[in-house]
Amino acid sequence: MTVLITGATGLIGKEIVKQCHAEGINVHYLTTSKSKLTADSNYKGFYWNPNNNEIDHNCFDGVSAIINMVGASISKRWTDSYKTILLESRTKTAQLLQDTIKNHNYKIDQVVSASAIGIYPTSLVNYYDETTTEISDTFLGKVVHEWEAAVDGFKDLGCKVAKIRIGLVLAKDGGALKEIVKPIKFGAGAAFGSGKQWQSWIHIKDLASLFVFALQNNFEGIYNGVAPNPVSNKELTKASAKVLRRPLILPNIPKFVMKLVLGEMHILLFESQRVCSKKVESEGFDFKYVNLKPALEDLLG
Repeated sequence: MTVLITGATGLIGKEIVKQCHAEGINVHYLTTSKSKLTADSNYKGFYWNPNNNEIDHNCFDGVSAIINMVGASISKRWTDSYKTILLESRTKTAQLLQDTIKNHNYKIDQVVSASAIGIYPTSLVNYYDETTTEISDTFLGKVVHEWEAAVDGFKDLGCKVAKIRIGLVLAKDGGALKEIVKPIKFGAGAAFGSGKQWQSWIHIKDLASLFVFALQNNFEGIYNGVAPNPVSNKELTKASAKVLRRPLILPNIPKFVMKLVLGEMHILLFESQRVCSKKVESEGFDFKYVNLKPALEDLLG
């Protein structure tokens, strides 16, 4: 089997490639950087430039499925121009892939696409599963809603479409955890705001496994990509400090301070989404990291 992966050279994409290869799945990938092109038998790169509607359509040769991970990082200051990039890096890319499949009459059976739990409204009491239809009125909610709508366009081409709503990804070499533990390492760690906001997290290895599992088991519809046991921001901060053997002596960091530092992006630290993983578990997916402490020990130990 050969799968086309967008965003294959990113943090999560690299782990998905590794797990595809472990399962004997060949990978074609798209990159905007010609220096990242390789031509191994099981890992072949193709150039694209979505801003110019440019794509090497040979990327679809022999491909029966797509794993769609492409999208600009949300962890940069949300200026008006960057907001446009955040949205279009998700919607325009989906459109370009769909147009190319259509124009060259490629047969793609399945698309497994990244999405995000940021679509759910912030709440300290709700427990969100995939049947929730309410959408967050934040900028992030809007982005995810339009992203999912763009991905649904693959259905018109006869593809089965699965959308994995990803939570807080815990990884060793990048992403949110690296930033969370930075102040803790210097003895300046603290929870944000009340610290009660829910953080629905997932270990990067489990997330990559979930994408490959979704591919192999023909998932269709919406699935939450989060571990079974969400924690509060305070619990996450405390557990990280404990694993790193660092004290937490500072008071919680007020919202207005982070708004000054990060601008509108500060909502990422204060949004609360407690999200349910039961649907993927009922499909037979087994999480390796069910609880936070072992996950942190694996990544920070």
